Formats: sequence, structure tokens, C-alpha cells
Amino acid sequence: MGTEIFVGVLLLFVVITVLKGVRVVPQGFEWTVERFGRYTHTLTPGLGFIIPWVDGIGRKINMMEQVMEVPGQDVITMDNAVVKVDGIVFFQVLDAAKAAYEVAQLEIAIINLVMTNIRTSIGSMALDESLSKRDEINAKVLVAVDLATHPWGVKVNRIELKDIQPPRDLIDAMAKQMKAEREKRANILEAEGFRQAAILRAEGEKQSAILEAEGEREAAFREAEARERLAEAEARATEMVSTAIAQGDVQAINYFVAQKYVEALKDFAASPNQKLLMLPMETTGVLGSLAGIAELAKAVQDKAGPTLPPRA
Repeated sequence: MGTEIFVGVLLLFVVITVLKGVRVVPQGFEWTVERFGRYTHTLTPGLGFIIPWVDGIGRKINMMEQVMEVPGQDVITMDNAVVKVDGIVFFQVLDAAKAAYEVAQLEIAIINLVMTNIRTSIGSMALDESLSKRDEINAKVLVAVDLATHPWGVKVNRIELKDIQPPRDLIDAMAKQMKAEREKRANILEAEGFRQAAILRAEGEKQSAILEAEGEREAAFREAEARERLAEAEARATEMVSTAIAQGDVQAINYFVAQKYVEALKDFAASPNQKLLMLPMETTGVLGSLAGIAELAKAVQDKAGPTLPPRA
């Protein structure tokens, strides 16, 4: 009976020993092996073996990329404005041994390192710069944190600031400033519109005045040309009548007299007053010479030949 118990205990010990010497590491993790408390090597994902009762599993390190939230903190900018900043950090362990034994509480260390560098970066900027240059802040913090975590076997891939919140009174002041700036731009655009309209209106009036002056100039030219032609016609008629008088044609003298009578009668008829015309007896003789004037005009026309064509 004692032998059976001994054999059973021995078999149990052997099974426990085998189980303690065999380790299955899941994908995405690496386990460190310690021999009497001292690091010896690292088990990669899959089936691994250690010396039972001598070696032991030290740290189980997550080798996948991890995401941690950076808690919000108050940061003072260069122009003494207080803003609340939070963010996220993406990192990955590349060396399990260094991550396990070079730093205590790796995640807390990374978070505190990121928060410190965020305060440093934003503290060197004015408020407007910190709000508008978020990518620059991310890049600056990423370089500093990645360099600091390199001895820990950690690669920091990305750092993103999620939100930068100025104080409420500062937000209200910025909103008023933005509203005033928009109103200023609107007033400038409206004034520019009035200016352009005035310029176009003045240009139109200028063109209208030019066209009107051109029209008056053309009309004056036409009128002068008409007067010139009329004067030429009068001069030619006078010349012909003078020639007829010189040749002893009495009807030519009657022509001039009748012309003056006709002009006087036309002026009298055009007057707006009541008209009472008293003619001397000799007037009937002058009026009777109108037939002779018609014959004289016909004779002058025959001598003058065809009328000259009008000028272009």
C-alpha cells in the first residue's frame, strides 16, 4: 500500500514537473523567463520550454500597439491664458526585456512623460498659436516622448491632442472678436461695392457725355455744311441775277424786290400778334411780277444746268 502511494505521488510530481516546464505563449505577447529571480531569456508566441522548479515566468508583456488616454490637465500658455488639454497616445513595445526591467509601471511613465511635454510645448506658444498649430504640437511632443522612451524598448507611434479648451470667458471674447472681424469684412465689401458702383456710374456718365459731345459736334458739322451749301447756292443765284441785270434784264430787278416783299410778308405772318396788313397801291404791281420771277427762275435754271449733287 505504501509503494502504491509512493508511485502515485511520483507520477503526480512528474506530471506537475512536465507542466511547469511547458509554456504556451499567446500571439501578441512575450514572456520573460527568470532563473532564481534573474532574467535569462524571452519566450516568443507559441510553445516554449523552461527548466521546471528552476526557471519561472517573470513578466507577460503585450507586444501589440496600445492606446492610452492622456487625462485632461490645465496648461498655461505664453500669454498667461489657461487652457485644458487632453489627448491620446499610441505606443508599441519592441523589446520585452527592456519594457519589463528598465522602467517600473511603463504605462504610467509614458502618460506622465506625454503630459509633461504637452505642458512644455503649449507653454512656449501664445493662445492663438496653440489653437491653430495642433499638428505642430503633436509632432513636437511625439519626437520628445519617442526619444525618451527609446531606452525602455518602446516605440511611440502617434500622439494626438483631442481637445484644447480655453476658459469660458475667453471663448466669449473670441466669439465677439470673430463677430467684429466678420462685420468689418462685410463693411469693407459693402464699401468696395459702392465704390465700384460709383466708378461704373461715373464711367457711364463719361461715355454718355463723350457720345453727346460727338453727336453735337457731328450736328454742328452738318449744320455748317448745310449753311455752306446754302451760301454757295445764294452766291450762285446772286451771280446769275447780277449777270442778268448787267445784260439789261429788268425782271432780275423785280426778282430782288419781290424776294424782299415775300420775306417781309413771311415775317409778318409768323408774328403772334393780331394782323392788319395795309399794302400800298404799288404792291399789286410787285405781286404781279411774280409770274415774271417764275420765268426768270426758269431761265436761270436752264442756264445753270443740272443741280450739283449733294456732298457726301
